[in-house]
Amino acid sequence: MLTPFNLKAQVDLDVVSQLVDFYLAAGVKGLFANCLSSEMYSISEDERLALTRHIVKYVDGRVPVVATGSFGLTLEDKADFTKRIYNTGVNAVILITGHYANVDDGDDVLIRNFNRMFQLTDNIPLGLYECPAPYKRILSADVFRTVLESGRIIYHKDTSIDPALVKAKLEIVKEINSRRFEFYDAHTPNAMTSLRAGAKGMSSIAGNFYPEILVWMCDHATDPSYKEEVEWLQSELTAVDPLIHVAYPMSAKYFLRKRGLPVRTISRTHPLELTIEQKKTLDQVHERFLGWCERLGIRPVDTDAIKLSTAYPDPPI
Repeated sequence: MLTPFNLKAQVDLDVVSQLVDFYLAAGVKGLFANCLSSEMYSISEDERLALTRHIVKYVDGRVPVVATGSFGLTLEDKADFTKRIYNTGVNAVILITGHYANVDDGDDVLIRNFNRMFQLTDNIPLGLYECPAPYKRILSADVFRTVLESGRIIYHKDTSIDPALVKAKLEIVKEINSRRFEFYDAHTPNAMTSLRAGAKGMSSIAGNFYPEILVWMCDHATDPSYKEEVEWLQSELTAVDPLIHVAYPMSAKYFLRKRGLPVRTISRTHPLELTIEQKKTLDQVHERFLGWCERLGIRPVDTDAIKLSTAYPDPPI
């Protein structure tokens, strides 16, 4: 999820609610609150908790909600915050893999710290996210097997961008056959291959631009009768993926404003305004998105039907 801000760069919970309505209208099956796209490193501890609590309350059980909880200097600090964010009502608390070993530490340190975290967090359902910040700690197949065999992990967001490694991990998922565990790929260019290999779904930034498209891909990737359309859509998504990463998450906020949502183009992690060229590129991606919808028979979310805030007038984008 993105985090909308008001003109004072404070979290705008009214617009957060409207953003939830947008995601749900698009057909998403779950929400990841307090994540990197949410600018989690640029909001305070209290804001992380308040934001997550609001989302859980507003969703009201319609879909699962997960949120990052591994903040703090020590493992004990991380465990304490994990418990606090779990008490907001989320279905699982996500651990950032780069928070459990330094960049030059071996996998033995990573596994040891994971095991200690498991001990400190009672029976709280946990997930893993190979977040790009503070650095991207990709789990090898062996480490992935070890943590999955612990029985504590029910969610994994993979950012390896390596189809072979994704397939190897998904083979391990099949071997262990945990009914609770779900695997999500964060790399949109991998969508078709990952879903066909057994991924539960996608958790990529493209979902903050055109969630309806990813929902369609998740619903049809494994259907042989849609093979041609799926492969065509995958080529389109792969082509535009580098474009939407530029100046993210500001780029996503601009895109959603084009779509009619009152999400201001204000970001704590990207303080600069989008350039004219960046806006022009996103305008072109928007036109391609409309073309995808037309070809595939997808009805874009009617943002006019979503209750818009009347607390302030929408500024021009």
